[in-house]
Amino acid sequence: MSGNYVEKIKNFLSESRRVLLVTRKPSWKEYKLAAKITGLGMIIIGTIGLLITMIGYLVMGTGL
Repeated sequence: MSGNYVEKIKNFLSESRRVLLVTRKPSWKEYKLAAKITGLGMIIIGTIGLLITMIGYLVMGTGL
């Protein structure tokens, strides 16, 4: 039973090592693009949350 866990851990470590060997540092252009997309996603999710809160306030008629 414990041999199975040891094998899973060894497999995980070898897969992790393989992934780390092929990764690279993103360029400044790639970093800025990822930051813009993340910021836009945060703004969209926040706006949706605000709209849901406002609709709930109008429907229920109670404050937060």
